[in-house]
Amino acid sequence: MKRPLIILAGPTAVGKTAASIQLAKSVGAEIISADSMQVYRQMDIGSAKIMPEEMDGVPHHLVDVLEPEEEFNVVRFQSLAKEAMEKIYAAGKIPLIVGGTGFYIQALLYDIDFTENDGDDSFRKELEQTAEEMGSEALHRQLREVDPASAEQIHPHNKKRIIRALEFYHQTGQRISEHNETERQKESPYQYAYFVLTDDRAKLYERIDRRVDQMMEDGLLDEVRGLKERGVSRTSTAMQGLGYKELYAYLEGEMTLEEAVRIIKRDTRHFAKRQLTWFKRERDVVWADRSVIGSGTELQKFFLNVLEERGIL
Repeated sequence: MKRPLIILAGPTAVGKTAASIQLAKSVGAEIISADSMQVYRQMDIGSAKIMPEEMDGVPHHLVDVLEPEEEFNVVRFQSLAKEAMEKIYAAGKIPLIVGGTGFYIQALLYDIDFTENDGDDSFRKELEQTAEEMGSEALHRQLREVDPASAEQIHPHNKKRIIRALEFYHQTGQRISEHNETERQKESPYQYAYFVLTDDRAKLYERIDRRVDQMMEDGLLDEVRGLKERGVSRTSTAMQGLGYKELYAYLEGEMTLEEAVRIIKRDTRHFAKRQLTWFKRERDVVWADRSVIGSGTELQKFFLNVLEERGIL
């Protein structure tokens, strides 16, 4: 018998947090965050991190477990999430993966094998040097030449993933897009339901804009200033999060505050669109459109019906 797994994904600001708490309480689940920013301590406002009082007694894993200076990537996520899942299963509960980082979810769901490098990091250092001198766009152009499919999927500013794809090609002679596609064709080791929560696009974008305004009112600028004063590098993984990198640029005198907030809103809307594009490519997802189903009780009934049909409950 495969062990049960529930996934609740969706774009930023769609309402995953509230829906996940209700769902976890209904089915006896514990939540594992699949978010690349909520894993960091002292990054509460910009990551829209769930606060202890909002958890309503539902245990959460992979929230507040790393310092902002630490590296976090898909391999580390997969390892930490698997550890958390074992504890949840041992307690007789169901793991509920909640977040918007589709690549992390995919890695866990299909138990993707990330081939470790051979220990020689000289090529990676060479790529990092190129990025430092010429920008990540130069590396992205290199990637487009050797692996167009990966270049299509990876944003030109996502230096970490571009370098990983180029390094993988250099070490193995295989395109990482092909490797990942092969891994994705594997059957999942879990009895799962993969929900993607969505909403009317105009409503979602309006919610994003409101959320950014609320974050600024709640003190996001002070949060970023505190991290900068603490010595967290602008190039660190933690500082690549939306809201953090723009306000860091403002604090460096590179733009006005008004411009920084405008860019945060614009780029968050673009990010939500990219998230939805990612989820549309995934197989066997169950779309939960709030504009059709509703929220609250109606949404929970929808989730429970699907879980019963799939034999997870």
